[in-house]
Amino acid sequence: MDASSDARSPQSPPKQELEAAYRDILGRGRISWEANRPFLRVLGSGGQGTVMLAERRGAGLFSFPVALKFFSPRHFESAAQYDREMLRMAELTSRIARIQDDHLVDVHSFICDSGIYYTEMEWIDGYDLWRILRRDTLDLVRDAVTEGRWKNINRRIVTSGEVDCRLKPGMAMAIIRECLSGVSALHREGIVHCDLKPSNVMVKRTGQVKIIDTGSAFWMGRPPEGQPCSPEYAAPEVLAGYRATTQSDLASLGYMLIEMLTGARPFAGLKFHELIEARKTLPERLAGMLPQAEFAFIEPLTRFLQRLIDPDPARRFPTAEAAELSDEGAAAFLNELVKIDRGGEYASELRQWIAEMDSRPVADDTVREDDTSRTTCLDWNLPATELLPPGGPPPEDQTGFSLSD
Repeated sequence: MDASSDARSPQSPPKQELEAAYRDILGRGRISWEANRPFLRVLGSGGQGTVMLAERRGAGLFSFPVALKFFSPRHFESAAQYDREMLRMAELTSRIARIQDDHLVDVHSFICDSGIYYTEMEWIDGYDLWRILRRDTLDLVRDAVTEGRWKNINRRIVTSGEVDCRLKPGMAMAIIRECLSGVSALHREGIVHCDLKPSNVMVKRTGQVKIIDTGSAFWMGRPPEGQPCSPEYAAPEVLAGYRATTQSDLASLGYMLIEMLTGARPFAGLKFHELIEARKTLPERLAGMLPQAEFAFIEPLTRFLQRLIDPDPARRFPTAEAAELSDEGAAAFLNELVKIDRGGEYASELRQWIAEMDSRPVADDTVREDDTSRTTCLDWNLPATELLPPGGPPPEDQTGFSLSD
């Protein structure tokens, strides 16, 4: 018998009490406790509210980082309206939390404190795609690596683009494929993300890609009164005032892919009334936008992109899963790269690229408003001629209140 057992053996009441407490807890049928979450720093702030990095603490020395998104009541006309929207968000968050997919942020809980609602989520250790694509990120890494590594980066991962960085076709498609996997998981549960853009795609230090920020998402069985979106990445039918669909998410991914491939945002600087027309002509302009240095890939890339961004939602890929796995999908494109020895271990490449970013960290501007702030597309009530099949959305989908700017 060891020393610790001898210390307890003369008198056993403490152990008996522990056993009684154990039986009592199991017999209650439920437990409750307070988990301390001291704030560490602000991760971001925008129209919907504020995201904090916090530390969730348990017994002893147990702790781990979490992200807390606090929903602001500022834009609501009344507390009752805020509560109604938060109840819808609670149901949506519960549905998302049940989805098990490696490419979606894990959701832990939805909580109310003093009438203010917030959600607790996985904190993702890495960089969002918005930051990865910045030109100054590439410049900093250039100073941190050897000449040989720099040549390999430019050949296989990323190089200078029209404005910012542009990813090589294989790397860009690998990232989009992982996005499509996460979006497919949402769509199978009837959930539309409705705000896919580079700042809502995270690349972990492991090289894994995750979609974040479902604050604009909705379950199609219970849509919100309004519909927040980021105009620069919103599908044309959403800009025209129609309710977003799963095909709308595909268009947003297409616009992101164009940005990744060219190093320029395809709709940057356009006024709102110009956005819809620019989307209608985009498919015809694609071949001229894609880098000629990647001429061998322009035709399959153009076909894939046209199936994502067609102004008519009915002519896009029928599902995100089809966009990933069909003969014209992302997986097929990546397989073709392998056949001509242009494929790669993209997760490993991303992991090394992130490590090189860490070696020369980008200026800390984590606390910022979204670079493409959301607005309420359903409040615009613009004509949608030639954008949707006849019939359009139900009348109640034409107007609404937004949780976002």
